[in-house]
Amino acid sequence: MFNNNGSFLLATLEFFLFFAWFMCLFWIFGDLFRSKDIGGWGKTLWTFFLIILPLVGMLVYLIVRGGGMTERAEAAALDAQKRQDAYIRQVASSSGASGGGRSATEEIASAKSLLDSGAITAAEFERLKAEALGQSATPTAA
Repeated sequence: MFNNNGSFLLATLEFFLFFAWFMCLFWIFGDLFRSKDIGGWGKTLWTFFLIILPLVGMLVYLIVRGGGMTERAEAAALDAQKRQDAYIRQVASSSGASGGGRSATEEIASAKSLLDSGAITAAEFERLKAEALGQSATPTAA
């Protein structure tokens, strides 16, 4: 296949250029379909142009719309981050053991302060502790 070192280097360069072109094409299609300022017909025309004349279409797209590619990518990343943060906050707030949003540690600490103040008995403290830990409360003789 390769008859000398020059043909191997040329093949390596061609492979690199093809890979770079392919990656740019993916970036452009991602930007094109993520863009909210172009309607369906505009996206169709750009796609048709990129498929029929790929190199020219890519260069024209980068000249015409390349300036906003970074802003659109940053806006998409920021939106994804906001949605992820909201999801994490929602899951973290609903994972409390007692359904009230408080963790088991907070429930036990609250019950311990009530026990220390004399508001509840040791048996009631054990029952509250078992409920906070999600265990069935077993009555203890006090």
